[in-house]
Amino acid sequence: MNEIFKQQVWEITKLVPKGRVTSYGAIAKAVGFPNHSRHVGKAMGGCPKDVPAHRVISSSGTLSVPEFQSRLEAEGIVVDNFKVKNFKTLFWNPLIEIK
Repeated sequence: MNEIFKQQVWEITKLVPKGRVTSYGAIAKAVGFPNHSRHVGKAMGGCPKDVPAHRVISSSGTLSVPEFQSRLEAEGIVVDNFKVKNFKTLFWNPLIEIK
């Protein structure tokens, strides 16, 4: 995975608003690499502190990193059994939201 890809992933992730979530797959599509959601996950693993990695979850609404639950709840997101309640309502799609 190259540095340019990582930077693109991080820049898009910084745009996810507080109280909203997106998926690894949505970010992969937004950076032009559909089907590379696992690479997005890897990029998130070593991201800088100013990248809100806790707002990126699986497309099923399940947290990939259980430790992120408290950070999401601090933003008003309800998480039950590691799943985001109202996932579809809270979902932020970069392809639609970024103009």
